[in-house]
Amino acid sequence: MSSTTTSLASAQLTIDITGMTCAACAARIERAVGKLEGVEQVHVNLALNRASVTMDPGRTDGGTVIARIERLGFGAVPKREGARERSAREEVHASRRAFLAGAAALLPFLWAMAPHHAWTAALWVPPLLLNPWFQLALATPVQFVLGGPFYIRAWKALRAGGASMDVLIVLGSSAAYLYSHYRLFHTGDMPVAHGGGEHGYYFFDTSVMILTIVWLGRWLEAAAKRRTADSIALLRQLQPAEVTVLAEGRQISRRVGEIAAGETILIRPGEKVALDGTVLEGRSEVDESAVTGESIPVEKRAGVPVMAGTLNGSGALTVQVTATESSSTVARMVRMVEAAQESRAPIQRLADRVSGVFVPLIVLTALLTFSWWYFQGETGNAAGALEKAIAVLLIACPCALGLATPVSVLVGSGRAAQKGVLFKEGRTLEELQGTGVLLLDKTGTLTAGKPRLSGLYPAPGMTQSSLLRLMAAAGQASEHPLSRAVVREAQQRSLALPKAAAFEAVPGCGVRAEVDGCTVLLGSRRWLESLGFPLPHGDAQEKQWLGEGRQLLYAASAGRWLGLAALSDPLRPGARSAVRQLEAAGVEVILVTGDHEEAARRTAGQAGISRWYAGMRPEQKLELVRRLQREGRRVAVAGDGINDAPALAAADTGLAVGGGTDAALAAAGVHLHRGDLGGVAEAYRMSRRTMRVIYQNLLLSLGYNVLAVPLAVSGQLAPWMACTAMALSSVTVVCNALRLQRA
Repeated sequence: MSSTTTSLASAQLTIDITGMTCAACAARIERAVGKLEGVEQVHVNLALNRASVTMDPGRTDGGTVIARIERLGFGAVPKREGARERSAREEVHASRRAFLAGAAALLPFLWAMAPHHAWTAALWVPPLLLNPWFQLALATPVQFVLGGPFYIRAWKALRAGGASMDVLIVLGSSAAYLYSHYRLFHTGDMPVAHGGGEHGYYFFDTSVMILTIVWLGRWLEAAAKRRTADSIALLRQLQPAEVTVLAEGRQISRRVGEIAAGETILIRPGEKVALDGTVLEGRSEVDESAVTGESIPVEKRAGVPVMAGTLNGSGALTVQVTATESSSTVARMVRMVEAAQESRAPIQRLADRVSGVFVPLIVLTALLTFSWWYFQGETGNAAGALEKAIAVLLIACPCALGLATPVSVLVGSGRAAQKGVLFKEGRTLEELQGTGVLLLDKTGTLTAGKPRLSGLYPAPGMTQSSLLRLMAAAGQASEHPLSRAVVREAQQRSLALPKAAAFEAVPGCGVRAEVDGCTVLLGSRRWLESLGFPLPHGDAQEKQWLGEGRQLLYAASAGRWLGLAALSDPLRPGARSAVRQLEAAGVEVILVTGDHEEAARRTAGQAGISRWYAGMRPEQKLELVRRLQREGRRVAVAGDGINDAPALAAADTGLAVGGGTDAALAAAGVHLHRGDLGGVAEAYRMSRRTMRVIYQNLLLSLGYNVLAVPLAVSGQLAPWMACTAMALSSVTVVCNALRLQRA
């Protein structure tokens, strides 16, 4: 079954592809599929061997897309769970078998070459190994059996109007084999067959060595690429396969995928939490480091939510499931990491442009090399000129260039997810490290987001209980932390709350609801005053609370002021340290809050932030982002509420801190499971570390070709040396990216 998500006008199809060998393969698939009617966008990820296609389902379908890919010579199937892992294992095994078969055929050639090296000159060589007919018999199955897949893919690439690394391999190995074949059958010359050039007329050993080394490179590359997928596999392993279900007084072991929301499960001491849910009974400390990156265990008791993938401590927990396997925290993490791989980082366009012209340019360079050496360098020496042209064909490698970015994004985003930082797209991973300004929301981002009611000041004629009752009733449906704190206090005082109707949340201002037949408004002083409610000025209690930096909520109804509530929200642990880390990294941190000036000033001072904006409504936060961008600044915004959504969406990079509201999560490009600012600092660190590795990989791959091709043209590299260097270049890039797993 395909992984297809349908929107109003388009569908998303994810396809697993086999047979890709270099960036040119990916580019060829993108061009061919992109030409199909109804295809809106296509991206092929070489590191994942996967294509992501956005299309109009009314004009084309998945079968048509898959057929087009197969016509190009690649295998293509709709994405299936675990299929990529199985394909990666099969690729490793197949390439290893091919290498071992080639190595077995290569050993007699290496033995035959022994007399021509000083350190092995005394080694006895059986005459049979020097016989060119015997060498032809050894080389032929290698050329056409082990080399068969390269011929097929090269032919399909050329027929489709493109060229890939397979074309270079086929040209190089075929030139060596066919030239030797021609000499053997048409000249009658029978010198000792080895090496070619000054040693003889035959290159059978060269063709066998080329294909054997290529298969060795494919084996090493496939094994390394398989390791890059470990980051996603590790995330999946966070969720156990089975869980204990409590039903009718019995404990039954069932598969996690069979559990529905609302069922009750038992999490024993030391077990992983299998599904998201709410604790019904029990008390324990849960290690959430695998999901949030926070190493300190979190206490769980009745009424407190738990997340899939976390590790239970010493107490047993009875949990009511709130999300099935496909919608659990672990599943969402996996989907976001995979989405980051299936999108293209802007820097990858450089590699794509270079790869598009790379193979034709190398073929032209090889032809010019042969011509120069045959007519000028070593006049009339066809064997020597051919050897140098083959080296040119084999030394150039667009594989490393094509892998430089996707494998780095894959490993970097996977490692970040293990630390509680989820990047929506590869583009986000690249862009965050370039943002020089970070706008921080206050409540729920810089502060703990769990304020508590610390004071009530009713208007004349109101009691504290009646004021709290009306304020809590109006805020029952609100997601804002201040409203929840008021409701929580009312519940703790066992107040009976009337039902509210016609609830409306006004982002950045407050809430409005019908309570006991009257419209009750709960929010900021500025909002209520803008609506014409007369609020007292200069009250001593209000001044005191403002001076202490407390957050104030005002209530009004029926044209009069009802009173106000004071709330305290402590700074998140480690907030000051995280701010210092960000500023040390060159990021200017600015506090932006809808709270009053004194509260903003005190919180900023506690966090070590020197610049802040208070009393900011959502549209004002949005305008601040745009103003900074007009000044040429690249802006990141970190927030967690509905009122932060416009700024998160407009920022160059938005970071949703903690759980966040649905609006904040939808608008942000980075989701932080961690509830502290350490997650923001970690996101910056992983972004910069990943981009540093990408730049290193691009430099390695481009620098390799810049240095290697001239050496091959000048005759400094034998074909086997060129082939070895070509294989190692891809492995080097992948291994460099794997360093991110230790970041």
